[in-house]
Amino acid sequence: MNTITIGNVIADFEAQATGNKTIKLTDYRGRYVIIYFYPKDNTPGCTLEGQGFRDAIEQFTALNAVILGVSRDSVRVHEGFKDKQAFPFDLLSDADEKLCAMFDVIKMKTLYGKQVRGIERSTFLIDPQGALIRAWRKVKVKNHSVEVLDALTIATENHPVGQ
Repeated sequence: MNTITIGNVIADFEAQATGNKTIKLTDYRGRYVIIYFYPKDNTPGCTLEGQGFRDAIEQFTALNAVILGVSRDSVRVHEGFKDKQAFPFDLLSDADEKLCAMFDVIKMKTLYGKQVRGIERSTFLIDPQGALIRAWRKVKVKNHSVEVLDALTIATENHPVGQ
């Protein structure tokens, strides 16, 4: 398995998403892509994280970025979560954990005193050519979308699209 590394192009992938879509990373060449992995739909931290991205969508869009949320939930569950929270971006289902493995976000975590395998909240910023330019692991939800927006702003100032 290839581990993703800052500066390297991320291998293309395909995943089922909300809106009855099949999404490929290469569909977004020419745009910045923010992929955020979260543990579970309809939980407090995951809801707050998604709301942060939702509430800043205009700023992200103005910087030529697309946001994709990923968890192991089914597309059906994602549809309800997306509708309830009015998320203006797609949620990808990774029930088979292929994307989770690719981005190395499945970790052993302690939940109610028991060890369980779960998604470590992580976000990845990919440039318009498909290369990883920033990764956040063990994300704390509070102000995370602001931190990602700040990094995106710096990236666009340093490497404007089309130059």
